[in-house]
Amino acid sequence: MKPKLIDQSFLMTEPQSVGLQITRSEGSYVFDNRGEKYIDFAMGWTVGNIGWGHEEIRAKILEAEGPAYVSPYYFYQPWAELAKLLVDITPGTLRKCFRATGGTEAVDIALQIAMLYKQRQKFVSIEGSFHGNSIGTISIASSAYRERYKGLLPNCRKISPPLDDHAADEVEAFLRKGDVAAFIMEPIICNLGVEIPTMEFMTRLRHLCTKYGTLLIFDEVAAGFGRTGKLFACEHFNIQPDILCLAKAITGGYAPLGATLITDKVANALGDDFTFWSTYGWHPLGVHAAIANITYIKSHKKTLLHNVSAMSNYFANRLASMPFKRLKSVHLKGLAIGVHFKKEGYGDKLRAKCQRAGLLVSGESSSLLMFPALNLDRHIAKEGLDILENCLD
Repeated sequence: MKPKLIDQSFLMTEPQSVGLQITRSEGSYVFDNRGEKYIDFAMGWTVGNIGWGHEEIRAKILEAEGPAYVSPYYFYQPWAELAKLLVDITPGTLRKCFRATGGTEAVDIALQIAMLYKQRQKFVSIEGSFHGNSIGTISIASSAYRERYKGLLPNCRKISPPLDDHAADEVEAFLRKGDVAAFIMEPIICNLGVEIPTMEFMTRLRHLCTKYGTLLIFDEVAAGFGRTGKLFACEHFNIQPDILCLAKAITGGYAPLGATLITDKVANALGDDFTFWSTYGWHPLGVHAAIANITYIKSHKKTLLHNVSAMSNYFANRLASMPFKRLKSVHLKGLAIGVHFKKEGYGDKLRAKCQRAGLLVSGESSSLLMFPALNLDRHIAKEGLDILENCLD
């Protein structure tokens, strides 16, 4: 019997909701309440990095035993185990973790740390970016939020892509006064359609932050855990952050969880002056899911990243050969893929057409974004891209 569509009279939904009622997910597929199957090239916007319902991870989660809940007043040994795992796999000298429920909280923790550590109130970020849903995180995001909310943090400056030497000059102009607590960005900006900074920009950014005593925060909530072809996107530029924010693919979609990692230098300076109370930060179920997921990614890193490279080349070649009539550009790094169009609204129409044909993609009015599973196999990739090509005008 097919599940009934439940009345939504009492539920506020996203404005861009496409109306699918998802009842099941498996690998690179999701299923709706009518039994229809869809190839998932969105994966919850970079959440399901190794596919939905991975058998090995699911089995380890089911084996886990523990309390229903642990208050932040107490200690839970798996918290330490997860923190060590994160320290082991992240780049640079990040050594301490704060518990968070997801990306918004992870970034908010980073902002609070920066303000306390530097005793400064200003931030610099990327115009059009997105870092979460709290007042703090939307203050550093797109300037469009300032038209909607009047009480945002006032001292947030923006630089606009392309992120090149000219943009680095703008960064220096903001930082040279010595009053900026932190510069924050995604190293590969998934939320701007896979915007890729130049090596020169990123190298200068790290140098400028060090020179002017500004913390460098990398938000890898979307780009982390192998999405861009490296375990973390900042590794493409061989630079290290002072603070790193993680979430989304950290549990593979089994539970909400986020983390903020800081260097020993920052941790030692903070001492006991900063704490962050998170009632549901690192809930036992989420912790066991994260440990199982990260352990799998760590032990299969070479195979996963090799597949990302192979599939990235395949997507690049297929997209280059497609007869897009309104194509502006294709941005691709690993399996973070953005296809941009010259005409507003064209991306929306194309995504709707793909959905009707059995392919789920993401994006905005003039773009189409794809974040398929890192272990995607060739025949599913071909099937999905065939659907996309058949949906072109």
